[in-house]
Amino acid sequence: MAKTESLTTGLRTTSISIAFNVALGAVKLACGIFGNSSALIADAVESLGDVASAMVVRAGIVIAAKPADTNHPYGHGKAEPLAALAVSILLLAAAAVIAVYAFAEIRLPHRTPAAYTLIVLLAVIALKESMYRYEKKASRKTRSTALLADAWHHRADALTSLAASVGISVALVGGKGYEAADDWAAIAACVVIIANGTLLANAAIHELMDAAPAQVLLDQVATIALTVEGARAIEKLLVRKAGPYYYVNIHVEVDAILTVRDGHQVAHDVKDAILAKQPGVVDVLVHIEPHEVRS
Repeated sequence: MAKTESLTTGLRTTSISIAFNVALGAVKLACGIFGNSSALIADAVESLGDVASAMVVRAGIVIAAKPADTNHPYGHGKAEPLAALAVSILLLAAAAVIAVYAFAEIRLPHRTPAAYTLIVLLAVIALKESMYRYEKKASRKTRSTALLADAWHHRADALTSLAASVGISVALVGGKGYEAADDWAAIAACVVIIANGTLLANAAIHELMDAAPAQVLLDQVATIALTVEGARAIEKLLVRKAGPYYYVNIHVEVDAILTVRDGHQVAHDVKDAILAKQPGVVDVLVHIEPHEVRS
């Protein structure tokens, strides 16, 4: 996917996410307050927090799309995993806020949640899961770590809503003495949110530290390089990811008797082939090595 298309997709996706979270968060907050549901209020807080995370993701996508300059010769792609890390931290912070609020509510006497709050939550679960799938699809299309992190914010919201619906159901069925069931459900959902937030943070940190991409990508790049006439073997292959883009450093072995000019041409052909056939690769550095016959 071209940089402009990737940027357009990212901006469209985050705009929808922001508008969706503002509307849904307001509805959940109102229903939680008037329907006596602590879990629904906590869920609303998480949704409104998603607005901030979506804005962070949007900023990361815009910065990552900026072209390389003198101070950033490899571009600004690292802005995306930085945004993903920030979103992960916000996700963990949201879980902490929900847990603190729920524990505080457990100790306080309160009425049984209104029955209609359960209907609201079931609708929220369906809507949030749909947004998760939509944004996850966009993240795969653009290879965006930041969009994937934001998608998981929607999944986390769906999980807290699911937990809240279970808690409210218990409170409604159990009656007196079970009013705090939705608070316990909110706390249970926090455990899942913390686990997902930790995994997302770990993925963002790995990308920031230039961890190697999936082996399948390395194999694809090596296969493409070896289709070039004159390329005998791959001596070394390093690939790093910066946002949705990949930078390749490859050592290609050629016949030792080739002239410098011919070896240089092979290097150019390898670079052109990889750029043309491997989506997401924006730069290739080719180093030529003499091919030695191995016994």
